[in-house]
Amino acid sequence: MTKKPVVIIPNLNGGNELLEAVRSLESQTLIPHIIVVDNASTDSSIEMLTQAHPLVEIIRNDRNYGYAGGVNPGFKRAIDNDAKYAAPFNDDAVADAEWLEKLVHFLDANNEYGAACCKVLKEDKTIDSTGEFLTNWGLPFPRGRDEADSGQYDENTDIPAPSGAASLFRVQALRQVGLFDEGFFAYYEDIDLGLRLQLAGWKVGFVPEAKVYHKVGMTSGRVKGFTTLQTMKNGPLLIWKNLSVRQLLHIWPRFCIAHFFFFWRAVSRGQGWPALKGALLSLALSIKKIPERARIRSSKKVSDEYIWSMVIHDLPPNAQALRSLRKRWWKLIGKNA
Repeated sequence: MTKKPVVIIPNLNGGNELLEAVRSLESQTLIPHIIVVDNASTDSSIEMLTQAHPLVEIIRNDRNYGYAGGVNPGFKRAIDNDAKYAAPFNDDAVADAEWLEKLVHFLDANNEYGAACCKVLKEDKTIDSTGEFLTNWGLPFPRGRDEADSGQYDENTDIPAPSGAASLFRVQALRQVGLFDEGFFAYYEDIDLGLRLQLAGWKVGFVPEAKVYHKVGMTSGRVKGFTTLQTMKNGPLLIWKNLSVRQLLHIWPRFCIAHFFFFWRAVSRGQGWPALKGALLSLALSIKKIPERARIRSSKKVSDEYIWSMVIHDLPPNAQALRSLRKRWWKLIGKNA
């Protein structure tokens, strides 16, 4: 492997979408070393990839380790080979030709940044994500999701966390804080890593001129109840691992209301078992992660006030049902909205 930037694609039955993703990376103005980590696919995607793109490095997992476990082997290869930068990239995404060059240019010019996030757009050119944010309800959300892209996020800004769909990480920062937490499997592992970077003193930047187009939900939509299970499992784990006791006390009452509401809605949709399983797994993982939480908190290099300044003090914009519930509660107690 050369010292090129490394782009890592976790694959699970990606088929033609995987080939499109690889073609977009091989057409970059800055050509990366591409690694595809296959999560024990049962389709012919790897055979198709080998035939069409023989220079792509392939790492085969013995089973499906999720998004986090599908990226980490590539991160480890980048670290072992002393690469400077490494980027996770969804197998259902396509990058603009200058995507990687613009992210590398940003990190080259800003040594205090541990990661750079691009603008992730959907196929219809609406926004998927311009960075991952956390609210004082304990709920993460992708900024701008489902909004028309009219330039409202076209400024370089600091953000809490990059989108896992396509972002560039400084390998030096990964060595310091660790990789994606494989306990998350999928969902929120990106904001967990972003918060760990922030706590360790690294910044995360948003680079709007770097763009990727993402077919949202192609992978998660293949398994019924997958999103419900992962959301119920990873939501509590995210805030438990990274926030101070004082912050948790502030967030926890709202979070419990939201989490119960999600559970009730899952039951009403016939997904009670995935929701219950997710909640039980979250409890088990939270106990298991106590030593890791202690390490994160004891080694932090920024104040809790700094982390709190990045928290959005409202519900996520797309939490319409919770907003309606809150509005009815405010009306009941006579509070103005």
